[in-house]
Amino acid sequence: MSDLTVVIWCFVITALCYYWWRALQSKAIALGSALRHCKEMDVQMLDQSVYLRRLWFKRNNRGALSLWRAFYFEFTSTGEDRYSGRVIMLGRRVDAVQLDPHRMH
Repeated sequence: MSDLTVVIWCFVITALCYYWWRALQSKAIALGSALRHCKEMDVQMLDQSVYLRRLWFKRNNRGALSLWRAFYFEFTSTGEDRYSGRVIMLGRRVDAVQLDPHRMH
């Protein structure tokens, strides 16, 4: 193998590891935001987890290209029905936390 091929492979592996590390940080931020929002809205978050459902590129307020992520989670207000919620992130910033329409207890 040539030296250039080794350098390219090292770069690719490093970029993938960096993306994975940042994705874990974003997931932790989304989970914390979902937990706080559910507590404020007096609903119970189910499974205590979020999952990435959508990933895209969008421009932030400064015009720079950032990763746009939509993390989904489930919650209940009555203990009987399950509803969906979303944490929308642009880069490492939470843009919105949304809950589907649900019955109040």
